[in-house]
Amino acid sequence: MGNIDWQYSFYLYGLGLPLAAIAAVLLKEGQSGQSSVILTGQNQQLLQILRQPRTLQLYLTLALAASVVYSVVIYTPLYLREAIGATPLLNGSVLAVRAIGAAIVSALVASRLAKAVGTERAIALGFTLMSLTLVTIPFLDQLETIMPTAVLFGMGFGVVVPNVYDRLADQAPSELRSSVLAIGTGCNSLGQFISPLALGPVWKYAGLPPVFYVAAAVALGTGLLNLLQRPQDSHR
Repeated sequence: MGNIDWQYSFYLYGLGLPLAAIAAVLLKEGQSGQSSVILTGQNQQLLQILRQPRTLQLYLTLALAASVVYSVVIYTPLYLREAIGATPLLNGSVLAVRAIGAAIVSALVASRLAKAVGTERAIALGFTLMSLTLVTIPFLDQLETIMPTAVLFGMGFGVVVPNVYDRLADQAPSELRSSVLAIGTGCNSLGQFISPLALGPVWKYAGLPPVFYVAAAVALGTGLLNLLQRPQDSHR
């Protein structure tokens, strides 16, 4: 749709309206008269969990991961347009294969890798892969190398996010888990918001390649931060 008119791409968000209607009909949850009482009694416990350094560090990890990913979503199309004259269709394809790589790895590889090497090491490995692929972007000018790099970046992200959420789930007992994870989703959105604010000045004053180098440094640093963490006891 972007090849026809860039504005048409935003109409795809309209698909959310029928999906919301379907969800409202199919996804019904029973009401509980005790829910407000339970939540009131658990507020203090939730605050204690949110104050834990490890919880805060995991939220920071989610925000930084989202910022790094959005550096690719925002600035890769700009770079490809300059480097190879990429069309909206090609840019969309590059971002799509990144998402496909992330989805496949999240579903099939992330948990197995965490069991094999440990969750913290898996998170660090995912960030390292993201960092390495980001560093290579300014040197790519052939489609044969651009597509595999996009897939590898997506694979790294696909390892990171499920394992971070898994660690977040370990931070809370079952009755508070949904609240803790929901805040994590908010941190993800915050990272998306911060990305252009932080990297926009880099692009303006230093150009596109330094944007990817800064994002790579953030990814590598976040991976090392997680690697230094010790596994904690689970609340499950």
